Amino acid sequence: MVNYPRVYTVEQSCPINLVGKKGQAVQISIHKPSPYICANRERILPDWQKEPLFWVVIFLQKSQYPLVKSTAEIEREKENLREKFMRFGCDLAFNLRDRGYFADLIDPRTGYPLLSRPGVIPHNDTAVVKALLNYPVLKNKCCVIVHPTWGTAVYPSIFLSAAPPMIVEWEVKSIASMHGWQEVEEGSVISSQ
Repeated sequence: MVNYPRVYTVEQSCPINLVGKKGQAVQISIHKPSPYICANRERILPDWQKEPLFWVVIFLQKSQYPLVKSTAEIEREKENLREKFMRFGCDLAFNLRDRGYFADLIDPRTGYPLLSRPGVIPHNDTAVVKALLNYPVLKNKCCVIVHPTWGTAVYPSIFLSAAPPMIVEWEVKSIASMHGWQEVEEGSVISSQ
């Protein structure tokens, strides 16, 4: 029996909407890589050269505050959101790796992959969200995404995987509860927290 590779096409996936115990909203969507990532893969992700197809998973977390200014309180919030993503992303990456798929997360602070060899240039999470979701970006001291519902109170993070989107989605949903997140039904209003 010959096992042919399954072909997946994702133009704009429906987001996976999650909410935390304290009402914090999370949106996750799976996309083909942007043209910039494809053109610069070797410089950004040198270990990913042998992966013919991989997917970009965008994690957007609702922040308690707009992220346009830099105050001690906002920097603590960003660090808290980064930590939540890193914990979730590591669980997701190791689950997918255990299944034989290449997977990694980009550290939002540095722009470099956490589990793969870093390239010569960092990944730009904000630019990827702009390219793949077409969300506006405010250019401030650092670039800030403008979410259609949350405004500038959004923290973007990026996860990469060679696993098919259906498997990534299944793994995301299966580990969400371990992180205090539950899925929100489509059409439900996500808390403003």
